[in-house]
Amino acid sequence: MSDTRVPTTAPAAPPATARTRPAATPLLTPTGLLTVLLGAALPMIDFFIVNVALPTIDRDLHAGPALLEMVVAGYGVAYAMLLVLGGRLGDMVGRRRLFLWGLAAFGLTSLACGLAPDAWTLVAARVAQGAASALLLPQVLATIQATTTGKRRARALSLYGGTAGVSSAVGQVLGGLLVSADLAGTGWRAVFLVNVPIAAVAWLLAARTVPETRSPHPSRVDGPGTALLAVTLITLLLPLTEGRAAGWPLWSWLLLAVFPFAATAFVLFERRAERAGRTPLVPPSLLRIPSVRSGLTMIVPFSIGFGGFMFVVAVALQNGLHYGPFAAGLSLVPLCLTFFFASLAGPRLVQRFGRRVVIAGSMIQGAGLIALALTVHAGWPGVSVLGLAPSMAVLGVGQGMVLPILLRIVLSELPAAQAGVGGGVMVTTQQSGLALGVATLGTLFLALLPSVGIRDALLAALLTQLVIVVGTTVLALRLPRTLR
Repeated sequence: MSDTRVPTTAPAAPPATARTRPAATPLLTPTGLLTVLLGAALPMIDFFIVNVALPTIDRDLHAGPALLEMVVAGYGVAYAMLLVLGGRLGDMVGRRRLFLWGLAAFGLTSLACGLAPDAWTLVAARVAQGAASALLLPQVLATIQATTTGKRRARALSLYGGTAGVSSAVGQVLGGLLVSADLAGTGWRAVFLVNVPIAAVAWLLAARTVPETRSPHPSRVDGPGTALLAVTLITLLLPLTEGRAAGWPLWSWLLLAVFPFAATAFVLFERRAERAGRTPLVPPSLLRIPSVRSGLTMIVPFSIGFGGFMFVVAVALQNGLHYGPFAAGLSLVPLCLTFFFASLAGPRLVQRFGRRVVIAGSMIQGAGLIALALTVHAGWPGVSVLGLAPSMAVLGVGQGMVLPILLRIVLSELPAAQAGVGGGVMVTTQQSGLALGVATLGTLFLALLPSVGIRDALLAALLTQLVIVVGTTVLALRLPRTLR
C-alpha cells in the first residue's frame, strides 16, 4: 500500500491488518448490512414462495405436473449451477457492482414471471430468475467477509444464517398470504410481482450504503470448470426434480448415469488446474481447510432434511388437513420466530460452548421432529395450527442453533481473497441440498401416498428426516472445538 493512501494524522496500519482488509475499504454500516441481508432474502424466499401457488398456477395456465415441476426445478437448477461463477465474478469486477446487477436482473425477471402468459414462458422466466439470484447472493457473504471483523462479523454472519433459515419459511407464509388475498385479481402472479418494488428499494439503498470490494488478485473465469460443474449439477438435480413428474423416462436415467462421470471429470480438472498454477472455479485447496470441509459436510444433510421438510409439510397441510394457503403458511410462523431468535443467540453461545452448540441444536431439532410426528399421529385429521405450534417452535430453536453456526464455521478460516468463491461454494452446497431434499424426501412422500395415505406418508418422511438429523449430530463431532 502506498504512503499516499495513509492519512497523515494517523500511523500506517500494521501489515497483517492491511492483508485482512484494505484500509481504504470502509466498514459495512448497519444500514448496509440490512440492505445486503434484504438482497439475500429475495432469492431464498423465491425458492419456496412458489410452493403454495402451484395449484393456482396449474388451474390458470393449464400447466400439468411436469411443467409445474419445471417451474420449481428450472429456478433451482439455474440458481445452484451458477452460484460459484457469481462469486468469482464478484471477486473480479466488484461485489457491490454484481450485487446491483443481480438486484436489477432479479426485479426484471420477477416481473417477467408475474406477467407470463403461458406455462412455458413462466418456466423460461424462472430459469432467468435463478440465474439472477446466482449473481446476487454470493456477493452478500463476500461483502460481509471483506467489510467486517471480529464480533461485528460474527453477528453479521449470525444474522445472515437467521435470514437464510427464516426466509425459507417466510416464503411459504408470504406466498399463502398473497395467493389468498388475490390482490387486484393477480392471484398467483402476486408472489412474483411483489419482488419488483422490494428489489427496487434494495437497489437504491445498496447504491448508497454498500461499499465496493473485490479480490486484490482477481483471476480469469475458469470456463471449462464452469461447464463441467454445470453438467455435474444438471445431471444430478434435473432428473431428481423432474423425473417423477415425467414418469421416470429414459432421459432421466441416462442423466443420472452420466452424473458420476461428470463429477469425477470436474474434480480431476480442478486439481490439474490448481497444480498447473491456474485458478480453478472451485480450488481443491479450499476444501482442504478443516473448517470448510467439516462445515460443508454437515450443511449437505441439514439442507436435504430442511428442504424436504418444507416441501412435504406444505403438501400435507393443504391436501391432508385441508388448510388453505394462508393457514398452511401460518403454521410455520412459530418456526420462523424461534429460528431467528436462536440464530441471534448463536455468537454468544458459541463463544462459551464451541461446537457443543451445534450438537445441542441438532438434538433439539430431533426432539422437535419427534414431537411433530407424535402430534400428527395422535391428532390427525383434526390437527389445528395452534396444535402444531409447540413442535414447530422446538424445531425452529434447533435449526436456528445449527445453520447459522455452520455458515460461520465454513467462512471462519477463508482467506479474504477467496471470500467470493468460498461463499459461492457454500451457498451452492446449501442450495443443492435443498433441491435434493425436495427430490428425495418429496419423492418418498408422494410415492407412499397411494398406498398408506397422507398421514402415514408424512410420518415416514418425518422419521426419515430424523435419521438424517442423527447423522448430522454425529458429523458435528468433527467440527472445530472452538470457533474463530
